[in-house]
Amino acid sequence: MALPVRTQLKYWGIATGIFVLVLWFLGDVILPFVLGGAIAYLLDPVADWLERKGLSRALSVAIITVGSTIVFVLSILLVIPTLIEQAINLFQVAPEAAAKMQVFLTERFPDLVNENSTLRKSLESIGQTIQDKGAQFIETVVSSAASLVNIIVLMVIVPVVAVYMLYDWDHMVAEIDKLLPRDHAPVIRRLAREMDATIASFIRGMGTVCLVLGSYYAIALMLVGLQFGLVVGAFAGLVTFIPYLGAIIGGALAIGLGLFQFWGDWVSIGLVAGIFVVGQMVEGNILTPKLVGSSVGLHPVWLLFALSVFGALFGFVGMLVAVPLAAAIGVLVRFGAENYMDSKLYQGLNGQGPAETEDEPAAIE
Repeated sequence: MALPVRTQLKYWGIATGIFVLVLWFLGDVILPFVLGGAIAYLLDPVADWLERKGLSRALSVAIITVGSTIVFVLSILLVIPTLIEQAINLFQVAPEAAAKMQVFLTERFPDLVNENSTLRKSLESIGQTIQDKGAQFIETVVSSAASLVNIIVLMVIVPVVAVYMLYDWDHMVAEIDKLLPRDHAPVIRRLAREMDATIASFIRGMGTVCLVLGSYYAIALMLVGLQFGLVVGAFAGLVTFIPYLGAIIGGALAIGLGLFQFWGDWVSIGLVAGIFVVGQMVEGNILTPKLVGSSVGLHPVWLLFALSVFGALFGFVGMLVAVPLAAAIGVLVRFGAENYMDSKLYQGLNGQGPAETEDEPAAIE
């Protein structure tokens, strides 16, 4: 005989509370396992595809591991140091950019930037603050990340966890399925499929979009000759998961730098602007429809809220799990709304919904 609903809710509520407390107290301790699990989840479709081509699971995982290792090592040796160096240099040259802006405004709007004007003082203050705090901020972030995710975690624990989880992924899913309460297993499986579809569409699809656009912006800006093109392109690609924000921020930053660097060379400035116009056209008409789809169900505001809340509660680990948890919560909310629409609480005792007709509109008090 099944347990009463109230008793089931009590038990599952206790289990959820214990899980949240464990996540709260362990915090950064579980970071390598969260990262390893995320990597395994992202790469599982590749392993499944290789299996469908006739390879064994072990050989598929081995091929993925070797390929990922090569990409990781090349990134560490070629891309990341240059990216960090350009980011620090960008903050260091900010006062020079502010000075050029003052010259530009002085030549064209002399009354706005006299020595005692508020605008001039603000520009000088902003430039000095960025120089003083910007490089220090970047260096602090890098050193904090290095202490948080130390060399052992990066080079040993995370890859080992990812490889083992990737190898046993299907087996783990089958074992979890066996533990589902029999009365609710069909509903849980349905919700799990919807969560997986949402998370896969967004994280895998949007992650690919961010990578493609970031690479395109960085390479194109460097080919045009824009200083700091790599860091600007990488940043624009990173925030592409929020619609239009990546193009607006990245485009404004790139065009602003282009104005200082190429002033008078309107062809180069037009090329910088055109890079982001083309990027947005390709992203909106090709990449996002093909890789993400139109039914992800994750609103940008909901994503920002989830990142803020989980980041404040659980730190860096919370930010890592914010998107999948936001997707899961969104699926549960839609499921609850569907059941509410089918319930007597919504439909009323007659089961016909709100008592409203053309002749007798519902009264509003």
